[in-house]
Amino acid sequence: MTVAQYSLEEPSDGGHAHFTGSTRAHVWAWRRYIILIATPFLLAPLPAIVDGSEARCAYVVMLMAVYWFTTALPVGVTALLPIILFPTLGILDTNSTTMLYMKDTNMLFAGGLFMAVAIEYWGLHKRIALRILMLVGSEPQWLMLGLMGATWFLSMWISNTATTSMMIPITEAILQQLQDTLPQTDKDQTRNVTVSTVSGSNSKETSVELQELPAPDKGDKEPNGDAGDATQQKNGETDAHHKGDGNHGNQGAKGSDPDFDRMCKGMSLCICYSATCGGIGSLTGTGPNLILKENSDLIYDKSTLSNPVTFGSWMAFGVPLSLLVVVICWFWLQIAFLGRRGVLGWCMRGEKQDAERSRSVKKLIKDEYKKLGPIVFGEGMVLACFFLLVTLWVTRDMGGQVGWGQLFDVAVKDSVPAVFVGILLFILPSTWPGLRSYSRYSHPQKTGPAVQERKITIRPLLDWPIVHEKFPWQLLFLLGGGFALSGGFDKSGLSDWIGEQLEFFRDWNEWSVLVMICYIAAACTEVTSNTAMSSVLLPIMERLASNIGSHPLIYMFPVCLSTSFAFMLPVATPPNAIVFTYGRVNIGDMMKAGVVMNILAVPCVVLMTKTLGVAVFGFEENPADFLKNTTQLVAVSM
Repeated sequence: MTVAQYSLEEPSDGGHAHFTGSTRAHVWAWRRYIILIATPFLLAPLPAIVDGSEARCAYVVMLMAVYWFTTALPVGVTALLPIILFPTLGILDTNSTTMLYMKDTNMLFAGGLFMAVAIEYWGLHKRIALRILMLVGSEPQWLMLGLMGATWFLSMWISNTATTSMMIPITEAILQQLQDTLPQTDKDQTRNVTVSTVSGSNSKETSVELQELPAPDKGDKEPNGDAGDATQQKNGETDAHHKGDGNHGNQGAKGSDPDFDRMCKGMSLCICYSATCGGIGSLTGTGPNLILKENSDLIYDKSTLSNPVTFGSWMAFGVPLSLLVVVICWFWLQIAFLGRRGVLGWCMRGEKQDAERSRSVKKLIKDEYKKLGPIVFGEGMVLACFFLLVTLWVTRDMGGQVGWGQLFDVAVKDSVPAVFVGILLFILPSTWPGLRSYSRYSHPQKTGPAVQERKITIRPLLDWPIVHEKFPWQLLFLLGGGFALSGGFDKSGLSDWIGEQLEFFRDWNEWSVLVMICYIAAACTEVTSNTAMSSVLLPIMERLASNIGSHPLIYMFPVCLSTSFAFMLPVATPPNAIVFTYGRVNIGDMMKAGVVMNILAVPCVVLMTKTLGVAVFGFEENPADFLKNTTQLVAVSM
């Protein structure tokens, strides 16, 4: 949308300066404040006319939804509104509301992110990514597979934003090498085509030297994500939002090789798409996963049954699902962008050119890996802590009967090993306690060997200033706000009321209902936070399932996962914004590829829920305790 410009003019008579321009321009400039002030008054008739806690809770939900959708307030600040509104509107008391902001799931998230920050801080993510690329071939289709595999794996454990910020410069360096191996006529056309990296108002040419991008300041999507992913999350508007015409790079410059340009687009999109897919592979991969875990805890706390959603069971379900979506994405991007360079047309290219390209790309990757040097003691300790944490998570509860968690008389959840390993990172030294090791001392904060210093400093693997800088505090509030909304839904009876209105789905085919709701969730998450969307939808899905006699998780799982499928717009998720601002891809390219990914990914979620989900979580068996609760609910409503 084009907005008329206005300017500040100095008066000739020495009076006050005044603005010139259209009323529309002034309104647009003040839109944030208009939304902040007008929305509460426009929604006020709802609790004023309709008496009951359901209407008051609906008022809070709608107000927060508008603020989340428009980003009139930072998403983390909007998530704090229940602390003010729930007690004053008589929905929940202050103690009950604030306790929801620091629950077991928040501690699981915090401990997991301590581990993610350590991996990123010590550069292990880059070492793992380059090592994977050294194992794949140098053909474009296999390079794409290697880039997607590395991004997919890393985004399960660290922020999607951090993963993308690290992987996209590697991708650009590889593309520069591929461009240098083009035939001479094509090389002459593309030689002056540079990568425009948007950072504020500055642009710079990307060289073969790899440098990680600063993440865009949009921090609400994933713990790894999110907040997904999640060491860097979206908390403002990116340049991708303001420069949405897609013309801020020179990649599509007239005269460049069209085949090479299409390959660049596919290679760039594969990074953000695989980061999104990787987030659903682990329980701590992205914010909606944790929202689902907390909601399932609330459901099972009302019964005598143990919650089947654990870190191990989630990976048994999430890893195959995310891997399936990544493979589908790989094939689709080849069809859309690689063409004859794809896996079906690799044999049609010249051997001499391929051999030259192969040597050039392999040399680049090996050189970058050699720059990292050997694994030092600190990196090895972080890697050992990572394996320890994953092992403790997976083996805590293996089917409800086996696991080290059964050794204790009280419930021990996944937050315990997360916080335990997180604290270890602040305790364990980053160098071996021996004089000889000081000469090989290596630490991210150190520029020279400690042996040259008069005072030897032994630092831990992680210290608080680094955590303070990289930890996504906004997402911690966002998760708490989601849990508070869930508590408000349940206490006020709003989820019961909405579930009753949706009972007409009882006569529908369950597959059709799941597909329809998942497509709606996937569409909504393109324009708002996936964590916020999950916070609103999951309590409704739980009540819908209970009212029609289905397992309470059968609708929650696919809807939760669908909110992570933000493939179409740069503002949908930070990884998309990073790729977009790098200049290879415009909005049209992302929308064309993303809409197909949404169309393909949602049926995969529904299919896996009805097959693998049944085997792992027992969705087809509705326990007697849930049937009893549903019967009591129906009796009360009558």
